[in-house]
Amino acid sequence: MTGIVITGAAGRMGGALIRCAAAFKDLRVVGATEQDGNQAVGRDAGAVAGIGEIGVKIGETFETAPRGSVVIDFTAHAATAANARLASELGIAMVIGTTGLTDAEGEAVKRAAKKIPIVWAPNMGLGMNVLFALVRKAAETLGMRYDVEIVETHHRHKKDAPSGTALRLAGEVAAARKQDLKAVAAYGRNGQTGERPVGQIAIHALRMGDIVGDHTVSFAVDGERIELSHRATSRDAFAVGALRAAMWVAGRKPGLYDMHDVLGL
Repeated sequence: MTGIVITGAAGRMGGALIRCAAAFKDLRVVGATEQDGNQAVGRDAGAVAGIGEIGVKIGETFETAPRGSVVIDFTAHAATAANARLASELGIAMVIGTTGLTDAEGEAVKRAAKKIPIVWAPNMGLGMNVLFALVRKAAETLGMRYDVEIVETHHRHKKDAPSGTALRLAGEVAAARKQDLKAVAAYGRNGQTGERPVGQIAIHALRMGDIVGDHTVSFAVDGERIELSHRATSRDAFAVGALRAAMWVAGRKPGLYDMHDVLGL
């Protein structure tokens, strides 16, 4: 039995994790946290998630979490870095799905991974991680002649753009074509941009409605276009992947892992 601690337990992903964990016989929610001042602090995590009481009250820290448990973090970038530091001090493994971390915050996660095992991925969806592999293979096969455009769409509340998933998709293309993504990336277009440079990887972000997450990678050359897409219709897709990652990372050696390690891709 793997015990899990859900940070951001009153948020959209926190609720999805708590609800989906109930379907895993080898998982048990042993802790839940929220930021200081959140109205959910002190309430039962299951009740907040809409599944009835589970006997776990939402607190402000996971310092009392049982040894051997796994922290699952889908919070905000600054909170994630702080949680990684605390988890490394406590010797508790982590699964991180937060995106939008600054370089300094990302380094904090990497330092923590020297002491504890961490699965850190921009998208925990099983289907999306298959898409990462497919996009890389397509880029390897098609080569530089094909123009690549990435379009991602998320709900109006998402705070970072482009999504971490879109950046990972762009990174897969760049790695396959042996490019430096920072040198060839274009983020949207405006004004007199001139002709599209050969080898450019363009990323576009849309924000509207309650869309959970749509990503499409288009490869185009004169005469044909290939599109590879993933559409998430529920946060449960991410929650299930994160819960699988939690079961996988428990007891691993310290290090930084991603969902490709979890899935054996």
